[in-house]
Amino acid sequence: MSKVAETPPEIAELRERLGKTFPAVDAVFNEYANEAIRLLSPEGVQDWLDGAKFLGKLGRGAEPMLVFLDKAPQVAAIIGEEAVGKLKDFAWQISRTPNGDAIVPFLQTAAAAARRLEGIGLFGDYLQLADYVMQETTTSVHGIVATHPSPSFVDFLNSVPSLLDRLSIAALKNWAEYGVKAYRNDPEGQSNYFALQSVDAHTMLQRERHGTLLVDHERLFHLYLTGLWETDMICHPYSLLFDEIRKPRPYLDKNGIHLPDVYDDQDGVPGIDRYRALLAHVAAHQRWTTPILGDNLSPFQHVAAEIFEDVRIEWLAIQTWPGLRRLWLSLHPKPAEGACPEGWCGVYHRLSMFSRAILDPEHSYQDTVLNEFIGRFHTMMEEGGSTTQDAADMAVQWYVKSRKDSDMSTDMFLDDVEIEYRDDNRHMWLYQEQGDEDYMPESQSESEPEDQDFERPMRHYDEWDYGTQAYRPDWVSLSEHLHPSGSAALIDQLLAKHMQVVKRLERMLDMLKPQNKVRIRFQEDGTDLDLDIALRSLIDYKAGSQPDPRINMSHRTDGRSIAVSLLLDLSVSLNEKPEGCNQTILELSQEAASLLAWAVDRMDDPFAIGGFHSNSRHEVRYFHLKGYSESWGDEVKARIAAMQGAFSTRMGAALRHAGQGLKQQQADKKLLLILTDGRPHDVDVKDEQYLIADARKAVQELDQDGIYTWCINLDPKADEYVTDIFGPQYTVIDNIERLPERLPELFISLTK
Repeated sequence: MSKVAETPPEIAELRERLGKTFPAVDAVFNEYANEAIRLLSPEGVQDWLDGAKFLGKLGRGAEPMLVFLDKAPQVAAIIGEEAVGKLKDFAWQISRTPNGDAIVPFLQTAAAAARRLEGIGLFGDYLQLADYVMQETTTSVHGIVATHPSPSFVDFLNSVPSLLDRLSIAALKNWAEYGVKAYRNDPEGQSNYFALQSVDAHTMLQRERHGTLLVDHERLFHLYLTGLWETDMICHPYSLLFDEIRKPRPYLDKNGIHLPDVYDDQDGVPGIDRYRALLAHVAAHQRWTTPILGDNLSPFQHVAAEIFEDVRIEWLAIQTWPGLRRLWLSLHPKPAEGACPEGWCGVYHRLSMFSRAILDPEHSYQDTVLNEFIGRFHTMMEEGGSTTQDAADMAVQWYVKSRKDSDMSTDMFLDDVEIEYRDDNRHMWLYQEQGDEDYMPESQSESEPEDQDFERPMRHYDEWDYGTQAYRPDWVSLSEHLHPSGSAALIDQLLAKHMQVVKRLERMLDMLKPQNKVRIRFQEDGTDLDLDIALRSLIDYKAGSQPDPRINMSHRTDGRSIAVSLLLDLSVSLNEKPEGCNQTILELSQEAASLLAWAVDRMDDPFAIGGFHSNSRHEVRYFHLKGYSESWGDEVKARIAAMQGAFSTRMGAALRHAGQGLKQQQADKKLLLILTDGRPHDVDVKDEQYLIADARKAVQELDQDGIYTWCINLDPKADEYVTDIFGPQYTVIDNIERLPERLPELFISLTK
């Protein structure tokens, strides 16, 4: 007699956890389970089981469950275990529409799509596109309830493997959008288009088929890195699908190199050479760049240090591979000397000239400071001892010597400054921001020394797009910095200047201090004798028992539980002097923040101060001026004294970030005050309503988290927009010179 193979205990346990299911599933479960165990972690296996169990309950028979059990581990092995949950969620999303028959084709083609997209980010873009096609092609009755399935969604899913073999995800989006719009009222034509059965479909396919796809040349690039640089990096492609204004830049991190999924030819340079230029630059960074501290550099010094380091590692690479000079020069912009208009900020333009001059010995630039630092750079490199820190130090010296008054202008001259083949240099920086343990990264435990270097990761926040009524995921990149220090004596002088205001506030604060007294009993040392406990101890003593020595009690005040965060707009407009005022808005803000900090310190309320400015969605900077656990002392005063205004005001991301810190505080009432002098704006946004709508959404999110937001606006025209963001929760200060006294008074009125 032949023996029936026994089921291994591990698989038997998985089958038991799966629960009641279909006979067809039982017949193949062992095979699928073996594959899942081989490809997935224990957590991934559990997600796989949960997804299969969920699909089995959709009422569509065994097939969705069988296909999921088969395909989900394959997809996860290609793009990560997060994909298992995404497959389940999108299948559930399909099931909520009349397109339930599309679940199986979606799961069957998911592995082919994952192999072409190679990353969870691109796979998420594909799911978003698939959802768009499904929603737009599903017939509706009276525009309200969808009652008939899409005539073309299944055709689209079946065509996806063939389409992704020839198109990037962005090109596929264009191709699909044309099919949706051109055949909106022609179901048969729509089906033929998405099934690749029409001439129109192939014509659009050829039109959108362009550029060099990373996935088609990835093996070649690995050989390129191994042969020339003796290194290898995992490539993580991302799509430019949702970046309409400013394209994201490639970057290097511990997981590998993140780069676009497709490169078109540019100025006669083939897309494959653009990839080679980028990979060579990143490989040079990997070999010669050492991370350095970047906390105390100003934004422009930070940018200058990155450019100087870029040209340093490229100069070193060219010594080994001279042909790289021609490749990089073919992609490097050639800025014209003197092109920056009078009164415009030209820092990026001057740095682009410097970068070009180092690569091109035949440059014709005549600028004295530029040529001086070109000579100093070559001297440093020829001496053979250059480091990343040396490049950063020279960059700071260059900025100090080349700085102009117009560099603080909001008009940025950006012609011929973008060097696309370079990464964003995030791997170059370490951040050591002591003094604010509330923001200490989780990776740094209490047992580690306080002066240990650590890298603060970039924070990413969603941003609300009022046009599509949806969030743009991880749209804004926010970096945290401990604000540089100045002279604490300056703040003491400001407080002395407002002594009359201080005395008036003292009287108001004394009235606000909590008066409720709470007894703290069972104290060995205290302010009063607790008669009940004392009598009990005396009885114990007379009875021969050990008396309780805790016969005293003390008191504490209670009745106030408030945490406060002050968020300061540090945009360039703070450097202006209002009409008829002898001080800049920045100086008045320093005085107001100092008086408020002094007042809150008197109340012993947890209190933090942060500032922010932005230079596009890729560069929102958040500065810590005071942490919740820091006392009002010289360190905090010194940071407030060094405040400066620069760049723009992307308010929504800053509100969300300040709210994250405030949300962690243990308090009954949480108050977020924002001091600003204008409407939200940024250099990469043309629609004035876009950032206003995002800031309004951020305020709504904070309100849902129990955080009360109040805006103090210094713009006389603020009534035109501030209610759109904060509703009635705002104060407009027309007489800006009264800001130092009005801000603490407002705090008192909001917290009494």
